[in-house]
Amino acid sequence: MNFNSQNVNPKRKSKTFNNPERFIEGWYWAIPSHHLRVGEVKAITLLGRELVIYRGKDKKAITFDAYCPHLGAHLAEGKVEGNELRCFFHHWKFDREGFCVDIPCLEEALPIKLNAWPTAEKYGMIWVWTGEIPLQPLPFIPELEQKDCDVAIVSHFVTKCHPNVVIVNGIDSQHFNTVHKLPLDRTFEKEELNQNAIIFSNSTRGSENSWLIKLIRPFYKNAITYSICYWYGSTSIVTVGTDFLHLHIMFTLRLLEGGKAEGRTILMMQKRKGIFGRVCNQFVLWLVSILGQDFFKGDSRIFETIKFDLKTPLKIDQPIIQFVNHLERQTALCWGSWQQARSLRDVEIKDNRDKWRDALND
Repeated sequence: MNFNSQNVNPKRKSKTFNNPERFIEGWYWAIPSHHLRVGEVKAITLLGRELVIYRGKDKKAITFDAYCPHLGAHLAEGKVEGNELRCFFHHWKFDREGFCVDIPCLEEALPIKLNAWPTAEKYGMIWVWTGEIPLQPLPFIPELEQKDCDVAIVSHFVTKCHPNVVIVNGIDSQHFNTVHKLPLDRTFEKEELNQNAIIFSNSTRGSENSWLIKLIRPFYKNAITYSICYWYGSTSIVTVGTDFLHLHIMFTLRLLEGGKAEGRTILMMQKRKGIFGRVCNQFVLWLVSILGQDFFKGDSRIFETIKFDLKTPLKIDQPIIQFVNHLERQTALCWGSWQQARSLRDVEIKDNRDKWRDALND
């Protein structure tokens, strides 16, 4: 039976979801933290924008636009001096906020400022906020918000479909039963954490005929919990486990040119006390990373060829529709420019105004 809802219109095209020219303003991973040493500067391209990231003497990572405002030399060729960055070409120097503080051929520097983008580190990654001021925190799940975690970055991948399509897979309960043969209950409960984060939760005791349930049943009494927290339409944190153990898996993606996706998979567990606790966590993280590689092979095949189009939504697809609606209410930016995206109606109005002005000038 089709799912009929006033929130669903298969003929209405989404403005942002699965759009290769748009992404949500938010935090996006840049590079792993261990790839940037103190005193080192590196060039990166993030969501179509060329940037440089360097680590100063105070060990904090700083992100600028890539090119010097004098003659356009790439700042990745420059040198880190203390907590500041000096351009290689004419030795203009910029402080951590992007202000020019030294021009060797002048007694005083000019009032020039580079675009400096908010930068933070967590989960073993360096993250960049794609606006002037961060309006929300780095992705987190309430269960671990104030707790220390053991972290393992286990994979780096590129797929031929949009990040939105990749991560919505986590609330497609049909595919858990078809592709993975897992007994996941088909009902999800939705909770909007804030403007940029939404949680879908599911609890089930599972099918007693499942080999997986038979294997782990002796170790738990209550239902298995499965929840997924989405941030900025590009990062998802899956929490799965029994009443005695929760494992958290982050899939954090960023849009590539042509509507492709590049992502990292990060495993997280709450820190345990003592040597035994640390060894136990490391063993579980290692074991899950091995099992996970095989688990996601089927999904990877789908992402290489899929052309996502929800033409015939069913009732079971309601979580996907709720995710799309939540995404469409967030602030969208344009690929490359990072300027706020305008609606098609705004563009049409501007075009009509320009044509009207041109007609008056004829």
